Amino acid sequence: MIATIVNCIAVLIGSLIGLIFHAKIRENMKQVIFISAGLLSFLIGISMARLTESYIGVMLAVAFGGMIGEALRIEDGIMKLGGYFERLTGKMHNSSGENSSLEEETKEKTFALGFLNASVLFCVGAMTVVGAIQAGAEGDYELILIKSTMDGFMAIMFTAAYGIGVAFSVITILVYQGGLTLLAGTLAPIIGEAGLNELSAIGGVLVVMIGMNLLGIKKIKTGNFLPALLLVPVVTWFIPLLNKFIYSFG
Repeated sequence: MIATIVNCIAVLIGSLIGLIFHAKIRENMKQVIFISAGLLSFLIGISMARLTESYIGVMLAVAFGGMIGEALRIEDGIMKLGGYFERLTGKMHNSSGENSSLEEETKEKTFALGFLNASVLFCVGAMTVVGAIQAGAEGDYELILIKSTMDGFMAIMFTAAYGIGVAFSVITILVYQGGLTLLAGTLAPIIGEAGLNELSAIGGVLVVMIGMNLLGIKKIKTGNFLPALLLVPVVTWFIPLLNKFIYSFG
């Protein structure tokens, strides 16, 4: 868990630095940051998605995962959680009560989006899974420390755009990445190299969705596609069987 705690500290430090920029830069400059973060998310996501050995498998996992998430309304739940954290900060209402309900709603949504997007970005990559497994099973913290540095810089950019909601993603990192570290011995043989590549590829698709939202290309409820990550073992097992079935009739 030491490596995960270091990762959380790096994100908090990055968020504090980004918060300084968020408070001081003009709105038009924030749009520049949104565009920069969106383009970078696109680049990261595409590089991750290319690790797949089966684009059909990724498509199936994302499609079925998205339908499950839509039925369960996962993003709505995450946004409500983000809104709850926003209210805990005490920043939705000022002491004079001057904030309008529209301003409060906008602040809550921005906070929740920062929490959601940062949580996805910091937790869906291969470095999270491999690094957590190496830290838990082998005591090797190198990969997580490298990830921590990268996450810290991304936290600066995302916080400058979204605000303090990004800092609350440390809760997700602590639970998800920390959980993977504790379960490393059990998960490593189950996931395997093939499963890891597909997990990273689907994570890449989610990061591309974040990029599309940041660039204003299309509003996508990224949170609703999170179940796709849980379908990775099924896809990894099913696609080779499907290929053999198809080739048997070739």
